[in-house]
This record gives sequence, C-alpha cells and structure tokens, in this order.
Amino acid sequence: MANDTAIVILAAGKGTRLKSERAKVLHEAGGLPLLVQVLRSAKALRLPTAVVVGHQAKLIEPLLKPFAARAVRQAQQLGTGHALRVALDALPRRFRHLLVIPGDAPLLRAETLLALLKVHLSQQAAATVLTTRLENPQGYGRILRTPSGEVEAIVEQSALRPDQLELREVNSGVYCFARAKVAAQLPRLTRANIHREYYLTDVFALLRAAGEKLIAYVTADSEEILGANTPAELAQLDQILRWRKAEALMRVGVTIYQPESVAIAPDVIVGPDTVIEPGAQLLGSTRIGRRCRIGAYTILRDARLADDVSVKPHCLILSSRLGPGVVVGPFAHLRDAADIRRQARIGNYVEVKKSVVGEATKALHLTYLGDATIGKRTNVGAGTITCNYDGVAKHPTTIADEVFIGSGTELVAPVKVGKGAYIAAGS
Repeated sequence: MANDTAIVILAAGKGTRLKSERAKVLHEAGGLPLLVQVLRSAKALRLPTAVVVGHQAKLIEPLLKPFAARAVRQAQQLGTGHALRVALDALPRRFRHLLVIPGDAPLLRAETLLALLKVHLSQQAAATVLTTRLENPQGYGRILRTPSGEVEAIVEQSALRPDQLELREVNSGVYCFARAKVAAQLPRLTRANIHREYYLTDVFALLRAAGEKLIAYVTADSEEILGANTPAELAQLDQILRWRKAEALMRVGVTIYQPESVAIAPDVIVGPDTVIEPGAQLLGSTRIGRRCRIGAYTILRDARLADDVSVKPHCLILSSRLGPGVVVGPFAHLRDAADIRRQARIGNYVEVKKSVVGEATKALHLTYLGDATIGKRTNVGAGTITCNYDGVAKHPTTIADEVFIGSGTELVAPVKVGKGAYIAAGS
C-alpha cells in the first residue's frame, strides 16, 4: 500500500440506542469488543491508524496499544464530520489519502477494505464510498446517483424524500478520501439536521457541487456493513461472527455438532478430527490438538489441550494444560495453571487448582486438589481433600509415584507422601 495513506477509525460516540452506560464500541460480538474486531481487520492493511475517541476514552484507549494505533481525542462529540476534522488536525501532512471506518462495524473484512482503497487510488477519486444493496434498507443512508451512474450524494434516512424511500443502495459508513479535497469541504458542513451534528455524509454533496469525482465500490456481501444500534442487532452480529469462526474450523477438518449453539473465540485453534459437541464455549487463546472431543456445555478459556484429549460434558477448564490422552469430567473444574499429564484421569466433581497431576494418575470422584504435586500412576480416592489453606497462607501437598490415597482422606498441608505409600480411607 502507498505510504501516504492512513486509516481513521471513528469511535467517539455513545451509542445511546443500545440503552447502555458503555460506549458502543466496547460492546462485544464474536468474543471481542466491536472496536477490536475493526482494528483486527484494519491491521491487515499495514497502514498507520488513528482512532478518534471521546465518550469513555480512558476505557477505549488501552484497546489500541496492541495495534500500535494512535488515539485522537474528540472533546466534544459533534458528529462524524467534526470527528474527521479533529483527526485531520492530528495527522501529519504526509498522509494524502484517508480510509475512514466506523468503530462499530465488526463484520468488515480486510479484503473488502483493501479492494475499496485500491479502487479509490486507481480512479483518483476525491471520495469513494463502500456501498451495498439491501432488500430492506430501513435505517440506512441512501446513495443518490446521477443518470449516468455517478455518486451524487448520500442522504440519511431521516432526510429522505418520499420518492427516495425505495432506493436500495445504502451507505456503509466506510469511505476513502483525498485529504486535500475533503479538508477543503469540511469547514462548510452545517448542523442543520435533526441531531444538530456535522454529518460526514454531507461532504459528498459539497464535493459534487465543487465538480469533484465521487465513486462507489459495491460489496456483494451485505452482511459486512451491518452495525449494532440495538441489543438485538448486537446479538445478530455476534451470531454471524460465531458462525464465521465455526465455518473456518470445519473447513480444516473439525466436526462441530449444532454449530449455531457453540461460541468459539477468534484466536482459538483446533486440530483436525476433533469433535465439538453442542453448547461448548472455547474462549480466549485456547489451543486444542487433534482427535480430541469437547463435551456438551463445556467451557474452555486459555486452555491447552494436547492430542487425543477427552473432555466430557459440563466441565470448566481455565488457564490449564491437559496432556495427550487425558480424560476429564463430567462436571470437573480445572483452574489456575492446573497441569494434567499424559493419560491422567480427572473425574466428576473434581476440582484441580494450581496443581500437577502426573502421568496415568486418577482422581475420579468428588475431590479437591489445590497447590499439589502428584506423581505417576497414583490413585486419589473419592472425597479426598488437600487442605491447602490455614486461614493465612497456602501450603503445598506433595504425593509421589504409585501412591494409593483412600477415600475421604484429608491431606493437611504442608505434607508429603512418599513413593508407594498406602493411606487408608478416612485418614
């Protein structure tokens, strides 16, 4: 891409129609804030990025750091036209072209943004708008074209005349501008509209009146332009993003039963021949190997599963590691860096916290293992508890290889059990 082009993301608004105290761009869809989804698509273009922030700026700005994006404060939120003026004041003059993206459009693909920018630059247009055609365009600004097909103006829904209501080509809110051309027109915007704001869309009519070249790039995938003004629309975005992720995994050999019921975060990796049952949630940076099975309604967050792992239904596994051939559940809870080694088995209603469970060791029923290190081929009987907390501090429990811990044993830490030891039930 040209080194004289910058991206401007507009993320200063409140999103009052969501009826939430949180800024719209902080709401999540597909497992990430809306703004982060937009930043991820924009990052693929490898262009300098400025994000205009205003409402709840202190909460939004930390999201920008992983993307090396610059925050530009819009002290007064006076509309999208005003937001772009604020951005232009902050951007170095060397950026002669701008790609402007709304911060609440998480379905935009990097390929579409790149195609839009290439068309804009190749046509040497003053302004280029990304559009699509909808069967029901209610709520969207419409694209007005001249008889020859050139873009004439963009009219917001509230300003449409009766004869314009049937227009199907709609504005996405994504634009490319020649900086000098748009900068000359922004001061001419007025607030003569129902919201008393400076609309960036009005700049198209001003550019047209000045004899500038305006064009549109039409995307066939109308889903890409969808935003969220209501909680119901937010749920729709989430559903689409979840399906995209599930579809991508199925293309590489993952079996997902009832994919519409699962929630898989964007950064999750799953190996081929793994089966994911209905209602599962794979969150954060979870990594799952080959030939695994993830039971129904299990939740994994930041988990690492090797090959051939079986997680039965209704388990909760957080920031933990499972070795090859491990079997967990049902109704097991692993957390805080639990490390379950090769061929070990963790059964129903067993909680493992910050512990190592050795190769081929079994803890199958109603057990708590906290701050423990357990060796190989050890059996931990039902109802066993490592009593790791004395009311002030946590203490470790160490159990060696080939130990038999009888049912109902309480191991009051700190305590060590040697290799081959046998502890009677109820000890």
